[in-house]
Amino acid sequence: MRVALTFDAEHPDRPHAPPGVAEEVLAILGTQGVTATFFLQGRWVEAYPHLGRRIAAEGHRIGSHSFYHVRMPLLSDEGIRADVLSAERTIMAVTGYSPKPWFRCPWGQCGNDDRVHRALTDLGYQRVGWTIHGRDWDVTRTADEVAQTILGTVARGERDVIVLMHTWPATVPPVLDTVIARVHGAGGTFVPVDALDLAPDAMARIPQADRDAETD
Repeated sequence: MRVALTFDAEHPDRPHAPPGVAEEVLAILGTQGVTATFFLQGRWVEAYPHLGRRIAAEGHRIGSHSFYHVRMPLLSDEGIRADVLSAERTIMAVTGYSPKPWFRCPWGQCGNDDRVHRALTDLGYQRVGWTIHGRDWDVTRTADEVAQTILGTVARGERDVIVLMHTWPATVPPVLDTVIARVHGAGGTFVPVDALDLAPDAMARIPQADRDAETD
């Protein structure tokens, strides 16, 4: 079993814990020797350039999470292009690395819109969805609840899975510790998304329950 840990690094749109969660996440990944994939919101990178640089310097894969974190289908064709290119320029300027080809749409909102798909493809991006979402964004959920949701899906035994988490909920560091320990204990390995053996359509897939709830 290969598990790709992915983190959306974004400005949260709801009340959340004090700052410092992203730093804790990076510290845990470093201690455990795990390489993850971070989808960076351009505006977040502008606000926290030291974190953007640290993510790159510590060897994690970098993808784009747009610039403004807007639902992509609401944008015009030119609006999509402008947003994606703004994020790309900002991420490259701060980290020294291009986010191409990896792109995760805000809230997962590009799954059923062919216009958005075509625009991202034309700009050189491949969409990345997820297999597992512990719903860490719900601040009423405990770390144990989030971890059990993630581990329950991992236990199904799929060869390659993508886990979605965020860099701001307070539950993420303890969840990360638990998930890494359990996956390693079961003989699984952690890899960045580019090491997964998934076809593009499988890479872009989002579970139906998450599409219905619009909870990226």
